Amino acid sequence: MTEINWLDAQSIITVGGFLLIALTVFAESGIFFLFFLPGDYLLFSAGLLCSPKLGVLPTPIHILCITLFIAAVLGNFTGYLFGKYLGHTLENRKENFFFKQQYIHNTRAVFEKHGGVALVVARFLPVVRTFAPILAGITRLNWVTFTVYNMLGAAIWVLGLCLAGYYLGEAVGSSILDYLHYIIFGFIGVTGIIAINGFRRLGRKKKD
Repeated sequence: MTEINWLDAQSIITVGGFLLIALTVFAESGIFFLFFLPGDYLLFSAGLLCSPKLGVLPTPIHILCITLFIAAVLGNFTGYLFGKYLGHTLENRKENFFFKQQYIHNTRAVFEKHGGVALVVARFLPVVRTFAPILAGITRLNWVTFTVYNMLGAAIWVLGLCLAGYYLGEAVGSSILDYLHYIIFGFIGVTGIIAINGFRRLGRKKKD
């Protein structure tokens, strides 16, 4: 049996298939100790590989998008409920490899700056994406407000990245598979730079 590399989007897609993609999106959207799972480039790669011209993932694009949208929404709801009822245990938790208090502080700063819109913004920020719904639960963000921004953020995130990958696959064809690793590295680099710059700004504002 082929072993899955949980940090590699292509491994999750080709070995685990459609169901594992959905479970990964769900987990990364609200389970705090699984923040390291691939998010952005998993969605992009899933859309790319389900293109008929590539034929790697035999799932219609509309089924993929709907399922991953539901997974992302449910993941955030799970994080919200965890934060609402068990969030105090997380705030008092000792730091370790999987958890840093800085994650909570950075996410709280995003909420203070953007309000409910933070749930949409957070979808595109690694780590913050996982902790945003949890902090929304801890701060008792209004349920209706949370639901609206949760669904809006999930729709923009899933549809934007999946469809971008899908149409790129349709435009270029199977030859793009030779460059898939470069594309993924590019995604990791871009999201990493965005996250680092965001955390640096939040750190400066906190000092000020």
